[in-house]
Amino acid sequence: MKPTRFETAIALIDQKNSKDPNTYESNGLSFPKELLYSQRMSQKLLQFKPNASRALQIAARAQHICRWEIGRKEYPMDRIGYLKWRETLKKMHAEITTDILKDVGYEEEFTKRVSILINKKLIKKNEESQIIEDVICLVFLDYYFEEFAAKHTDEKVIDILQKTWKKMSKNGHAEALKLKFSEKSLSLVKQALA
Repeated sequence: MKPTRFETAIALIDQKNSKDPNTYESNGLSFPKELLYSQRMSQKLLQFKPNASRALQIAARAQHICRWEIGRKEYPMDRIGYLKWRETLKKMHAEITTDILKDVGYEEEFTKRVSILINKKLIKKNEESQIIEDVICLVFLDYYFEEFAAKHTDEKVIDILQKTWKKMSKNGHAEALKLKFSEKSLSLVKQALA
């Protein structure tokens, strides 16, 4: 049976992300970093929103597509530089994904919708943009938080947790509170939410 446009788009996103020269260790195995991240995004999205639209599923999978191509060091190491880098990345992720979607035969209206979701436009106003933001936060908290917390001061960690919490919806908060944290992390989470 011929794969659907959706299956082909997902496979092409994975193909691009599998070229990531950076690796990430998980359960004793090494993965291309952004390939693993994109698969975690898809998995978390479907746990959080089992009936997620195709556009939402593609936007989640392509959230960091080819992220390694624009290094953080190419921008000033301050807040403004960081925000500029993030904006440039979002634009690139959306452009690469739009090209893939056009190639597999999606209409312009659909590709625009995916692009808006990747760019995280209208968070708090658009339900799907908010879902993407929730899923990004949940993936961070579930898979990357412990490692992040180990490298930074408690003050910095609490600040990041508070910023993360602000971006999330009530449903996102409820889902985050179901995650399993180490004792130390749980204590930081409680301090952040106090």
